Amino acid sequence: MLPLIVLPDLSTEDRLLAQARAGDQVAVMRIYDAYFSPVYQYIRLRLGDSMTAEDLAADVFVRFIAALRGGTAPRDSLRGWLFKVARHQIADYYGAQAKLPQTTLDDWVSAPSDEQPEVQFLAMVSTQRAQNAVRMLAADQQEVLVLRFGQQLSLQETADIMGKSVSAIKSLQWRAVENLR
Repeated sequence: MLPLIVLPDLSTEDRLLAQARAGDQVAVMRIYDAYFSPVYQYIRLRLGDSMTAEDLAADVFVRFIAALRGGTAPRDSLRGWLFKVARHQIADYYGAQAKLPQTTLDDWVSAPSDEQPEVQFLAMVSTQRAQNAVRMLAADQQEVLVLRFGQQLSLQETADIMGKSVSAIKSLQWRAVENLR
């Protein structure tokens, strides 16, 4: 099952980003500690390959450090910047229109465990139906669901990452949910 990722609150994020921009190495390490797992999970969901996802997530942070050194680090929305770089890494590696691989759908839409065989069977059937429905969505609809519900990002953050307006993200999310229904 996809682990629930808890990102730092925005005030903590802003403070860490300001400290990192000022050259504070401890702040850079705290950013890495707080954001590596969510960035990795996002990439892993898109690729279905944990080793490649780990490499690409590490590259995101190498780019962040390079941006800090080059004076081009983000001034606001650190999480938006990190996920946008991750999205570009995925596009470079896998292609922009790639759908979620089967193995990651199994992780993202998994069955709850219960000891009663009847409940397990019904949950398994429901899970398979949900996985099949998600698999039928367009790649951008899958991505918006992963970012909004899997990574718990805001509409604005999702819009920034996907390079779309907030209203386009709302529409895309609505269409994805309607298609799932």
